[in-house]
Amino acid sequence: MRLMKIFLSASMLGGTAIAAQAEPNVVVSIKPVHSLVASVMQGVGTPELIVEGAASPHTYALKPSQAANLEQADLVFWVGPGLEAFLEKPVGTIAAGAKSVELADTPGLIKIDFREGGAFEGHDHDHHAGHDHDDHDHAKAEAHDDHDHDDHDHAKAEAHDDHDHDDHDHAKAEAHDDHDHDDHDHAKAKAHDDHDHGDHDKDHAHAEEAGHDDHAHGSFDPHIWLDPENAKVLVVEIEAALSAADPDNAAKYSENAAALSAQLDGLTTEISQILEPVQGKGFIVFHDAYRYFENRFGVAAAGSITVSPEVLPGAERLREIQAKIGELGTTCVFSEPQFEPRLVATVTEGTEAASGVLDPLGANLEDGPELYPTLLHNMATSMRDCLSEGS
Repeated sequence: MRLMKIFLSASMLGGTAIAAQAEPNVVVSIKPVHSLVASVMQGVGTPELIVEGAASPHTYALKPSQAANLEQADLVFWVGPGLEAFLEKPVGTIAAGAKSVELADTPGLIKIDFREGGAFEGHDHDHHAGHDHDDHDHAKAEAHDDHDHDDHDHAKAEAHDDHDHDDHDHAKAEAHDDHDHDDHDHAKAKAHDDHDHGDHDKDHAHAEEAGHDDHAHGSFDPHIWLDPENAKVLVVEIEAALSAADPDNAAKYSENAAALSAQLDGLTTEISQILEPVQGKGFIVFHDAYRYFENRFGVAAAGSITVSPEVLPGAERLREIQAKIGELGTTCVFSEPQFEPRLVATVTEGTEAASGVLDPLGANLEDGPELYPTLLHNMATSMRDCLSEGS
């Protein structure tokens, strides 16, 4: 009996030691940020990803399994409500016990304001959120009403056909019939209470305005990861948060972060060389998500098809863009895998512009450490190839 007691005590102590050494539960919002976090965590653990596949954070709806991951999280990395508005409430409720790292608030980030004015009108764009952006003068595109969640006409274009947002009022926003939320009370916390999905008919009237009325969370462009220099700043923040949460593995996190930073320096040099031959050539993007990439590598979009990725442009808007393609000598028009590609085919019909694909999120890339460098490399080669083709 005494031997049995000793054995049980040893087993219990062993279990405690294993638990103490377990890596932190880390949840990350989008694929590019997940890639950076996964790189820093190599050899320690693997973070969970929320916005998977070809989905877009602009129109995403949380799944019950992801709500469960948030509930168990020690750390949550996300850009912020300017990009992932669907996470704002869950982070404060479901993940209330976790450390929330809102990366858009990271000190030292380059932040660029949204473009103002019409899609092709020149404006004064030197006021880049007060962050010493004198060299970022490429803005010519429209106001980026990126986050008007009153309208989700585009949700069906990004693999969320199972979310009928017309049926979502604030009282039952947690329903999401496809996700079997009956046994997930915590799913209510992600209810999109701040998104009135009932009115899908006022999209164009609202979206074509350039006033940024829906940017309640700030006027800067949230696509901060598309500049590798920003990614280096994010890596420092990620490493610090992981080391604070898991000091036993701090040395490993620091080692990984240093290696990743060096890799990002090499990536910047490589992309600069890829894009040098096509600098100065005009192109149009699906939505205005690429300013950080443009400013870092000396390329400049002439405009975008839609002011908001959630809102389909009207026929008049498409005709205007089609006319401007010839007027501005636009070489290429880019679609995105997260949204409906037929719009690009429509605006390029009858013009000499080529069409290509730019993917700011890594829709078709495998999650993990290699996604981020592959994502930016693919953007650069896609841009070079399309702009060369349309020459």
